[in-house]
Amino acid sequence: MENILEQIANCVDKGKINRSVPYPPEMKGQPGVDELTLQALELNFPPSEILSKGLIAGMERIGTKFRENRVFVPQVLMSAKAMNCGMMHLKKFFVDGTVAHKGKLIIGTVEGDLHDIGKNLVSMIAEGNGYEIIDLGVDVPATKFIEALQDHPSAFVGMSALLTTTMANMAVINQTIKQAFPEVITFVGGAPLNREFAQKIGADHYTDGPQEMVEILDKLTINNAS
Repeated sequence: MENILEQIANCVDKGKINRSVPYPPEMKGQPGVDELTLQALELNFPPSEILSKGLIAGMERIGTKFRENRVFVPQVLMSAKAMNCGMMHLKKFFVDGTVAHKGKLIIGTVEGDLHDIGKNLVSMIAEGNGYEIIDLGVDVPATKFIEALQDHPSAFVGMSALLTTTMANMAVINQTIKQAFPEVITFVGGAPLNREFAQKIGADHYTDGPQEMVEILDKLTINNAS
């Protein structure tokens, strides 16, 4: 019999939320992340294992497929909904300290830009991989990033821009962050950006997809812990 954690990971990957949801068609009538997460808890699986080997493993799979253009935004959104359904059963374990987050990520679309699909995808996949998300929304000025860092000084910062006209704002915001918090690691991403632009404005990392960002975060988190 397939391990229940592998079943959870597979359901997250396929976007199977619960038994009553008909998506995906080939899994109609089967239990989803909702039922399987509760079952795993009843079987006394540690919440940390359900998170890492079930929910996170599933999000890693869909994140890799998205990066490789094997799936598209709707599939990722369904996986994120399935993951969030499982997280609802595990949140109490985060609150009481039973399960620890890997780290914190402050994220926002920079001032002048109202696009949020890319930012939301990164947020969902990073959260599904164990990071606490502080989502500042869209049209975020430098002052709002600074205020968030004052509350969460150990957090990573992710900035998104989809308009070429707001790339200049991203440069100013990154400079302001670095002046106030020189040790903070910043990420930038968005359709008009590239690694050369990130280097030019002094950002630490450019990523062209959510899974690549998570992989870098994981490496940084491991290095900081060692």
